Amino acid sequence: MRTFALFIATALAEIVGCYLPYLWLKQGRSAWLLVPAAASLALFAWLLTLHETAAGRVYAAYGGVYIGVALLWLWIVDGIRPTAWDVAGVAVALTGMGLIMFQPR
Repeated sequence: MRTFALFIATALAEIVGCYLPYLWLKQGRSAWLLVPAAASLALFAWLLTLHETAAGRVYAAYGGVYIGVALLWLWIVDGIRPTAWDVAGVAVALTGMGLIMFQPR
């Protein structure tokens, strides 16, 4: 459970770090958004180092969780409800994440 929670925190840090520059570039918001964006991306990189397994495996498994968190962001922040295809894709991605992270060692 700790691994999954850490992946969620990592995904949120990455999404915020990318979303804030998007607001500046595409929606004309303040360039000051780049300051918390940079901090969020630094947090993202640091959170990735907290995992106890090989980095490549962590990055591969993290991708599955990132997809799920990104679709939640789409729904909650952007107000766009994910389709059944989106949900199916998340299920496949999370299954892959589980296979990668929780394999017998």
